[in-house]
Amino acid sequence: MSTVHDLALRLEDYLTPEKIARVKRAYFYAEQAHEGQMRRSGERYITHPLAVANILSDMHMDHQSLMAAMMHDVLEDTSVSKEAMIEQFGEGVAELVDGVSKLTHLEFESKLEEQAENFQKMVLAMSKDIRVILVKLADRLHNMRTMSAMPPEKKRRKSRETLEIFAPIALRLGINDLRVELEDLSFEAMYPIRAERIRSAIKKQFGARKELVSIIQTALSNRLSEEGIDAEVQGREKHLYSIYQKMREKRKSLKEILDVYAFRITTDSIDSCYRILGVVHNLYKPIPNRFKDYIAIPKTNGYQSLHTTLIGLNGVPIEIQIRTRDMEDMANHGIAAHWLYKTDENQSTQTHLRARRWVKNLLEMQESAGDSLEFIENVKIDLFPDEIYVFTPKGRIMELPKGATPIDFAYAVHTDIGNSCVGCLVNRKLAPLSQPLSSGDSIKIITTPGARPNPAWLNFVFTAKARTNIRSFLTRMEREDAIGLGKKLLDTQLDLLDRNFESIPAHVLEAVLEESSLRDVDHLFQEIGQGNKTAYMVARRLVQLNSEELTTGQASLTIQGNDGLLISYAKCCRPIPGDPIVGVMSKGKGMVVHVEHCRNIIDLRDDPDRCLDLHWDKSMEGEFQVEIRLDLRNARGVLASVANAVSHADANIESIQMQDVDASNSRVSIVVAVTGRKHLSRVIKRLHALPSVSKIDRV
Repeated sequence: MSTVHDLALRLEDYLTPEKIARVKRAYFYAEQAHEGQMRRSGERYITHPLAVANILSDMHMDHQSLMAAMMHDVLEDTSVSKEAMIEQFGEGVAELVDGVSKLTHLEFESKLEEQAENFQKMVLAMSKDIRVILVKLADRLHNMRTMSAMPPEKKRRKSRETLEIFAPIALRLGINDLRVELEDLSFEAMYPIRAERIRSAIKKQFGARKELVSIIQTALSNRLSEEGIDAEVQGREKHLYSIYQKMREKRKSLKEILDVYAFRITTDSIDSCYRILGVVHNLYKPIPNRFKDYIAIPKTNGYQSLHTTLIGLNGVPIEIQIRTRDMEDMANHGIAAHWLYKTDENQSTQTHLRARRWVKNLLEMQESAGDSLEFIENVKIDLFPDEIYVFTPKGRIMELPKGATPIDFAYAVHTDIGNSCVGCLVNRKLAPLSQPLSSGDSIKIITTPGARPNPAWLNFVFTAKARTNIRSFLTRMEREDAIGLGKKLLDTQLDLLDRNFESIPAHVLEAVLEESSLRDVDHLFQEIGQGNKTAYMVARRLVQLNSEELTTGQASLTIQGNDGLLISYAKCCRPIPGDPIVGVMSKGKGMVVHVEHCRNIIDLRDDPDRCLDLHWDKSMEGEFQVEIRLDLRNARGVLASVANAVSHADANIESIQMQDVDASNSRVSIVVAVTGRKHLSRVIKRLHALPSVSKIDRV
């Protein structure tokens, strides 16, 4: 069993004696704090923190991370306080420990909820110091290695959580070795029989393949030596979980997947990588469209390599990865590979900047997301990146997940660009906002200052950032629209009572707010705008409390058409500018505009709490849908002539339905978009001129 002295010997490779002494001191402090505590397996508890520190030492993590690993359960499982830890080891280490401490003492409605809440806290901790997540990943890896003592149900739950949350984070941060082990351990715990079958098949296959692997490896090495290139060729084993995933996703048999031979070639410089690529393409024939250059365009997690697939002897596919030794280190240890080379605390490598940018996005999403479960769903979408690379108009490369649309691109550039987007050019051509983007596309977003996100975008946006920002904006706009409408309605009612809002004394306003348990004036306007309170009653109460006499009458409000989300037009009577109209307040939804004589509101017409006379603004603009019913004599091309007539009247047909009345007559219902009554009369005039039309009614 490894001891702290064994660890100290390994740390001598890269840490100073003074830093090693601090790591040992943290170990003895944790040992004392955990005295008497045992693991489920029967071992002393301190073996777990020591093992976590060993995992981090393999990644060459700094001394503070190792100290945090030693003490990561001290705050949670012992009586030691954060203040005591700050006093002993300084604020930096204490913050790391606090960030890693799991929040097991909090009660949640369900296990999924608990996982979500823990993950949120973890992300918050990551935002302050990304080393927190590295310690957390090492902690999870050791827990997965020692799961045998756990009950089966808990094993499965932990494994699922690891596959859904922790392994993808390790992938995102580029820590490949750790990710592979997390995935394999989780897979074995969840599907032990499947894992065993794949493992035994690999062993069996390896015996048969050994000779061919050796021949290909020798051929590659000899050719590189002839060209005078210093490089190392190694056979590469696929791990259990990736084989299982390929079988499921590509619907391939185990034999088909294992028939691919994989090699990794490491060299000293980027220049050599491209030279090696030329050499291997000359040695074996490359398969078209199977070449990827992650050196010129690295993955989000900083991974760099050249990937190519060749056809070897007897038609055997050979997958080859070519990279420098630094890239190899980066591929295995990811962000951890760079901790030692930070010359200055304020200067971070590109990889750190990418990881920090990712964490910042997570935090933005968390602030806007409705609840922890919505947040975790969003994060899960963002964690599995099948990436595409697209260009801004200035030629900057941006990474987006596969399936992203121009709206996702707009929000990736900046939230304000997403919010004010009205159209887009993809490769200099107008394209729908819902079109999925492809690698190499050049995208230009068209914006308008007054524009706002469309709720329909939620049906096709792909990235969590876009979805969360759209929802957040719509919620905010709905509130602002409700406040604006509520103020308008209250002012109209107060005018009728010969008062105005500014003349109401502050103490009267306070009394009304207190009676209704409302926070402030905006909250009052919002309640009126959403139809939860009536402007008529609030106005009466304000004047009453001001001990003035009341006069009664009916108010009227002007409708402008761009009044926002809280004013909608009834589908039953489809009002258009020029129609006499009334507004009906609907609880929680704001105002619905009806035609004055609409049958659906006969019972509400005399209710001043619910119904308000409206009139159209003279400068009204926009399109309104109206339904027209036509009785037609059947004739060839009759529908085409109807559509033509509507088009000549500068209107659009939104929908059309036709039913036969008898052998020679039909009834057609069309929904037409018009700007007002005058426009509608032009449409009807054109339709009347058709010889086949016998009768026209507006529905």
